[in-house]
Amino acid sequence: MRPIFAILTAALLGTPALPAAAQSHRAGQFDYYVVALSWSPSWCRGTGDKRGARQCDAGGKVDFVLHGLWPQYEKGWPQNCRTNERDPSRRESRAMADIMGSEGLAWYQWQKHGRCTGLSAAAYLDLSRDAFETITLPDYFVDLDRDISIPPALIEQAFMEANPAMSADGITVACRGEDLQEVRICLTKDLQPRDCAPDVRRDCSRDAVIMEKVR
Repeated sequence: MRPIFAILTAALLGTPALPAAAQSHRAGQFDYYVVALSWSPSWCRGTGDKRGARQCDAGGKVDFVLHGLWPQYEKGWPQNCRTNERDPSRRESRAMADIMGSEGLAWYQWQKHGRCTGLSAAAYLDLSRDAFETITLPDYFVDLDRDISIPPALIEQAFMEANPAMSADGITVACRGEDLQEVRICLTKDLQPRDCAPDVRRDCSRDAVIMEKVR
């Protein structure tokens, strides 16, 4: 039996007294999705080049890639949920490399986020592709042939012009240092644009970010 002092201390500190298993996120219980689109040139310069990632090869013309399809709560998000669904096969993961850059990322996103959707691995990867394809990338950024410095608000505006159903509150521009990291777009469970919850709606606070040219 736990000492009464420990129980009271946990209650006062707001620490759950339930066992860890009872605190785990449940697959299939969430409110909406975030589609995260990474700017590949920024990732390559910061990480990919060191790994020799194929998406960073010169002449590959890789611009925005799908970082992931993330289930969200109206506050917070689930991750690493328990599921009886099997992991994706190597073939299924490899088939996502054209929009995600690598099969390894596809497998990792399933492990961390896909399991929480309640879908099978194949269905989650198919839905991820569908979500990516619902978004029209602004022409200005496709095959960008020079480095540019651009205010995050203009990136957001470009996405709204290319996708008229989207609102400013449904798009978040994230940066890492002075570089554009990614654009995050909120969608309903049936992949329709919606506003992001306040905890997701945190745009980069810099006056401008660098978008390195597409390789």
